[in-house]
Amino acid sequence: MTSRFTIGETDFLLDGQPHRIISGAMHYPRVHPDLWRDRIRKARLMGLNAIETYVMWNAHEPVKGQWDAGGALDLGRFLDIVAEEGMHAIVRPGPFVCAEWHGGGLPTWLTADTEMRLRSSDPRYLAEVTAYLQRVNAIVAPRQIDHGGSVILVQIENEYGAYGSDKAYLAELIRVTRESGITVPLTQVDQPIPHMLEGGAHDGLHKTGSFGGRIEERLAVLREHQPTGPLMCMEFWCGWFDHWGEKHHTTTFADSAADLDRLLGAGASVNIYMVHGGTNFGLTAGANDSGRYLPMVTSYDYDSPITESGDLTEKFRAFREVIAKHAPVPDEPLPEPVDAPTPTASLTAVADPLRLTAVERGEFAAAPTMDELGADVVLVEYSVTAPSDRDAVLEAEVRDYAWVARDGRPVGRLQRTIGDDTLTLPAGERLSLLVEETGRVNYDTKIGEAKGLIGAVRLDGARLEGAWSVRTVDVPALGRAVAGAPAAEDLVAAGRAVGPIGLRGSFDLAASADLFLDTRGWGKGYAWVNGFFLGRYWRRGPQRTLYVPGPVTRSGANEVVIVELEQVTDATARFLARPDLGHEVE
Repeated sequence: MTSRFTIGETDFLLDGQPHRIISGAMHYPRVHPDLWRDRIRKARLMGLNAIETYVMWNAHEPVKGQWDAGGALDLGRFLDIVAEEGMHAIVRPGPFVCAEWHGGGLPTWLTADTEMRLRSSDPRYLAEVTAYLQRVNAIVAPRQIDHGGSVILVQIENEYGAYGSDKAYLAELIRVTRESGITVPLTQVDQPIPHMLEGGAHDGLHKTGSFGGRIEERLAVLREHQPTGPLMCMEFWCGWFDHWGEKHHTTTFADSAADLDRLLGAGASVNIYMVHGGTNFGLTAGANDSGRYLPMVTSYDYDSPITESGDLTEKFRAFREVIAKHAPVPDEPLPEPVDAPTPTASLTAVADPLRLTAVERGEFAAAPTMDELGADVVLVEYSVTAPSDRDAVLEAEVRDYAWVARDGRPVGRLQRTIGDDTLTLPAGERLSLLVEETGRVNYDTKIGEAKGLIGAVRLDGARLEGAWSVRTVDVPALGRAVAGAPAAEDLVAAGRAVGPIGLRGSFDLAASADLFLDTRGWGKGYAWVNGFFLGRYWRRGPQRTLYVPGPVTRSGANEVVIVELEQVTDATARFLARPDLGHEVE
């Protein structure tokens, strides 16, 4: 059955009748696909009538021309489930999405072109964006409400007024979107600050806002710039994200619920950001840099009403009570949280795990950036002859974290986050730096910046000349490589081991179940369960557990793999009954 969704003088209109959107954000790449229906159904139980999702370009096309819309990236299936659950959908395909996602969704093969002007009417940029939007819209168009599907709104760009004001760019995005078969209303979103709302404005777009408090004030500003039609808060911030090395952010559920009540009481439509945050699985977490570089943690729990593992919170119940004052809420029982199993696994070591997936890239007259070495390179070993018969000061700009070795012996680290770009080296001949990219900036002007070693590397002020030997490490492939490599048990005989080191072990479960992997006995690295790449861990916190989605586990034997880059103090993998996302910063 088809319907028509339009924008009237004062309201959204569904088949000509006023309709209020009460939506929640849920990003399908951040949720295991076998859990999509569970999370969507729980959002419906809170009283929502729509689900909003971003589309992350770099998830679908990490390598130019290699498009993937299957499995965990099956946007069509996600939208179909939304429809099957009796809800509408809002799609926000960017091409830039921010979302604390690496690079704001822009692929590294795109941003590596230093001559290209991102998020602009640069013809080369628009050519790539056009191809991307056509692929996305081929999935979305047949699932619009006027085709019998769930999609009622599509957003153009994202918070563009905070970045630029290129009206030709916005016009081209609108043209491509319409010519790709999108017929539902098109929206923009910006914070309700006048210059932002105007910078992102276009006659073909309905303005919406992003904010989390001061409701009446923000709606008034939005109304000044959108004098007709419905008011909508497209991002009602009910929580916040976390950076490594900071505290876990939470909001008082009663305050958030009161703000939601004000929004709905004013007659506005809303999209709760996030109703379910999910997880930055693998290497997908982004970073911020507004003067200091701060990478995101693996969890994207966001203090959402539905937790990272799908539990319903006090915030969920408070929001449900508020929504019930303004709209129908399903009269169905709510599931209660349950503790996860707590197995343990003794870990066996694998020596020098990085060699298992390393690729020798040759010699270079100057150290190349990661971007020059290819798409989505995150771990590179650089080495060069740098003789000195005495202590000498190394100067290097690393993006973002580096382990430094002298003649094969570890001597220290360089860290962008704390502005640590110098290190005293002992006398020696050879210098090596293992450089890790810890998250690509997802907001503002540093989107697309180069990673790796940046510019000249100096020793006692003199630029290091000579051939740089470079090898890259395929990090996602390390999980399976370590699982199948010969063991070296003596490395953990004393319960301590210095990285890089691979660790693996097995544990039994009575049935498939969500788990919470305790990372407190490890320093910095990556983790897998049954080949599924959970993401990064870091002793710096605040996150101390990694979420393991139940569908990746099985009854009987399961395997956990760790690649530790610093030091292991506990050669046992432990799982906790509940997640630990919020310890204070050490």
